[in-house]
Formats: sequence, structure tokens, C-alpha cells
Amino acid sequence: MGKTPTYRVVSNPVSTDPEDTGELTVLFAGESQTKPDHRVGPKIVDYYLLHHVLSGRGTFKIGDLKKELRAGHTFLIPPRQLVGYESDSEDPWRYRWVAFAGRQASALAEAAGLGPAHPVADTGERREPADYCRSIFEAFKARKSSASLEATGHLHLLLAALRDAATEAGPASLRPDSHAEELVRQVIGYLSTQYAEPVTIETMAEALGYNRAYLSRVFKRHAGMTPIAFLTQARVDHGRRLLRERPELTVEQIASSVGFRDALYFSKQFRRRYGESPTEYRQSSRS
Repeated sequence: MGKTPTYRVVSNPVSTDPEDTGELTVLFAGESQTKPDHRVGPKIVDYYLLHHVLSGRGTFKIGDLKKELRAGHTFLIPPRQLVGYESDSEDPWRYRWVAFAGRQASALAEAAGLGPAHPVADTGERREPADYCRSIFEAFKARKSSASLEATGHLHLLLAALRDAATEAGPASLRPDSHAEELVRQVIGYLSTQYAEPVTIETMAEALGYNRAYLSRVFKRHAGMTPIAFLTQARVDHGRRLLRERPELTVEQIASSVGFRDALYFSKQFRRRYGESPTEYRQSSRS
């Protein structure tokens, strides 16, 4: 006995215009058990359309690429590109789909490992992609005032799950130099965003998944300074900007705002880097 064909789709109750989607908006979501040989296209769409295959098999065509897909595969249809897809004649696929658009859409799709050159991801037996597609569908079905915001959050999680699946699939090992560069990039990113917090090398190493001594050694060799020196420099530089841009704040308040618990220590580090005290710099920057 064949599978009973089904088709369900629900739209964003807040906004469905692909031309007015802001940074990122989910437009609609759906689920279908297709008929044997069910064919879509060749056609183009004005938005990103992501399908996640739940069961069965089918064929996806985009440009010169033709791929046979099965359960666990996700394929992304980008805007204004001619595509077609067709379910298998004996084991037609069942899939869920999500349509989205906005200024961030392209960058987020690329960050998830999906793009014009690589529009298919293999998530294996992971349940997250299917679950997030379902969550978006249910959010729109409930038609709450928060549905659009909730759907966007689930879309971010869906794309993150696809990225994780691509990473777990076994990327090529990094060369020693590129590994070190990646570590330095992670440390700089961490410290550049966490400089105002009570950062320690131990907590940073744990958060990034590195041994403390190894992290410090590699960072110093490639960045020319220790992570603590970089953190201090970042704090002083941000303090200098606040001295210039926020004249209503005291030196003590600025020191606290950039992660220094001791205003005198901030002043000492500031003078060491810029050759004058914070107060002297503030006065000279006003003249």
C-alpha cells in the first residue's frame, strides 16, 4: 500500500512580503508526503526555500548539479535560480520546508554551510533540523503575536544545527598554521566581546575548549603578546574611546565600564600606553 499524499503549509501571520523582510523573516513553513514522481519546476522563487527530507528519496537539480537525496538530507533553493526537484517513483520523499528572506539571509545560509556552490547538507540521523522546521510550523499555526520572532529564533537554531552536522561530517584537518590562526581568531573574538567582564584565562580556555597553557603559548607565539596583555590593551583602548565620547562619565565609571575594578590601575595602564593620564587625555581631546 502506498503512502497517502499530504500537503500542509502555514504563513507568517505578521509579515509575508519578500520585498519587506528587514534583516531576516521567515515567510512560511510546511510539510508534505509527496506522490510518486511528484515534480516541482524547473522554476525560480524570490526567497530562500529550505527543504529537509524526513523519509523516502528524490532528485534535486540546480544549475549543472543533480543530486539523489534521501532522509537526513537538506537542500536549499536560493532566490532567482532555476531549480527542479522530483520524488522517487517507488519511495517518494516526505519533507518539511521553510521559506525565509532578508538582508541577513545569504550570509546566514553561507554560515550554515549552504550556498550556491554547496546547496545540500547531510545531517544523518540528527533530529534537530526536522524538529526546528516543525517548531516554525507550529509557531505560525498558533498565530500568536510573537510568532514571527519565535520563528526567526528557530530558524537560527536550524541553521546552527546544519552547521554542526557539516562539522561533524569530518572536515579536512587544519594545517598547523591554520589551526593556530583559528585559535588566535577565537581568542581575539572572545576577548574583544568580553573585555568588560571579569575574564580569566582559565574561564576563556574552558569556554573555547583548549588547555590554558597551550592556548597562552600559541596565542603569544602568533600574536606577539599574551592573552592578558591583549585584554588589557583592549580595555584601555575602549576606555580611551569612552573618555572622548562620554564626557559625563567619571574616570572611575569608565574604568568600571571597560573591566577595570581599580581606577588607579586603569590610569596606570592608560599612561603606559598613551603617555598621559586619562584626565590629561580627556582635556587635550576637547581642545
